[in-house]
Amino acid sequence: MAKMLEHIRVVEMGTYITGPAASMHLADLGADVIKVERPETGDPFRAFKGGLYSPHFQTYNRNKRSIALDTRTPDDLETFYKLIESADVFIQNFRPGVAEKLGAGEDALRKRNPGLIYCAISGFGQDGPARDRPAFDTVAQAASGFLRLVTPPKNPRVIGPAIADAITGQYASLGILAALLARKPGVDGARLDISMLEAMSHFNLDSFTHYFSEGEVMGPLSRPVVSQSYTFECADGKWVAIHLSSPTKFWDGLLAATGMEQLNDDPRFSERMARIAHQDDLIDVFTPVFRGRERDFWCDQLRDNEVPHSPAYDADEALDDPQAIHLNLSVSATHPTMGNFTTVRAPYNFNRTPDLDVLPPPVLDEHGDAIRAELKNS
Repeated sequence: MAKMLEHIRVVEMGTYITGPAASMHLADLGADVIKVERPETGDPFRAFKGGLYSPHFQTYNRNKRSIALDTRTPDDLETFYKLIESADVFIQNFRPGVAEKLGAGEDALRKRNPGLIYCAISGFGQDGPARDRPAFDTVAQAASGFLRLVTPPKNPRVIGPAIADAITGQYASLGILAALLARKPGVDGARLDISMLEAMSHFNLDSFTHYFSEGEVMGPLSRPVVSQSYTFECADGKWVAIHLSSPTKFWDGLLAATGMEQLNDDPRFSERMARIAHQDDLIDVFTPVFRGRERDFWCDQLRDNEVPHSPAYDADEALDDPQAIHLNLSVSATHPTMGNFTTVRAPYNFNRTPDLDVLPPPVLDEHGDAIRAELKNS
């Protein structure tokens, strides 16, 4: 597949997720992403579960090169500045003021490369009363109003992956692409500021729109009830997910698939609004039905009756689905020292062709010598 950003160089001085995720998206599109890391320890996510190659680090650092630089020392700072001179984009996700202490503030970098696109990712923004507050994924979810939408009504607790971190990285990469598209020769590059609070508030747009438009404060069951979404456990302990939405044909298909056509005679379920009002009752009715047969049986029945559904997979199953295999979602490569690396490819299919090539996440300073040689010869 064509590498759409193959002529773009990105220097990332990122840690944990937001900055590394932003640059990973650009790397997936072909950009030359050089990850600048602290000597000896590198990105703190490297050692999250021991060693310097944790699964957490691997997730957000494929398709990159690594160089270890301590910018508090004159020689490494100069190497860093030469790297910046060759770059199109710089990404950092420190708390406000930290980049300046490391010699990586916008003013310092723009002196060496006026056209540089400078992306600063923060928790709460570069100014304002909360600018210095530490922020991690859960904090940003909570501050944006999103966390309450995914907190279980019973036994409330934080659940799910690091959505705010990943989403912020995605928004940052989108903003960077816009800045690359808009840049002009001889004009200073754009500065992009994006915070986790801003990103997650935008991601939570549907909830705010309901509030602004209808005065409705949505909760964790607001959308699933209206969209008629369900998950049911089957006889083999596996789960199936169903999304009926509003067309009556999907409800009729569910009844045909399960042999429960008599529910159309029950006033609690005969019309969509009644089903919305009595969703708990409907779940009580269908729970023992689905527990009566294995998941494969139910998926066959639902497919034959054109009901929107899917097996509710765990990670050890999802990529073995025939459609996932057909789409080549799982890709692998071999790292010379760390061995096999398997990941999920980027979702883009340019000119009907997916990119199946992947560069394993680098070990710390893996490309340091090569990058220094490039800078010396440039």
